[in-house]
Amino acid sequence: MAESSGDLIRQVGKGFSFRALHTLESHTGIPVAQIATIVGIPSRTLARRRASGRLTADESEKLLRLSSTFEKALELFEGDRTRALGWVSSPKKEFENQTPLEYSRTEVGAREVEDLIGRLEHGVFS
Repeated sequence: MAESSGDLIRQVGKGFSFRALHTLESHTGIPVAQIATIVGIPSRTLARRRASGRLTADESEKLLRLSSTFEKALELFEGDRTRALGWVSSPKKEFENQTPLEYSRTEVGAREVEDLIGRLEHGVFS
């Protein structure tokens, strides 16, 4: 686990361990195969990453973004993992009928998801 932002940046830069996928799976309940799809790792590439034991920097950054999106949803639902998972896994019209997880594939999409979470936290339903 990173102790500072600098540590986290270095970890992302060198690529997370493949185990990070399993850690996210156990924390969120989202299967590794689904996480890989959202992050954009095809199944054959996923098998190569498993063999090498490491994700690329780009894959690691996307995984970190996905993790952050889930954490923000978990905060929204006051630690209720089942409700948070249901919310991030359900298509939203605000996200062109994509799920918040799918929409978080890009930095721009992730900011939109965070913005909606912030509005929901403050009771703004626009």
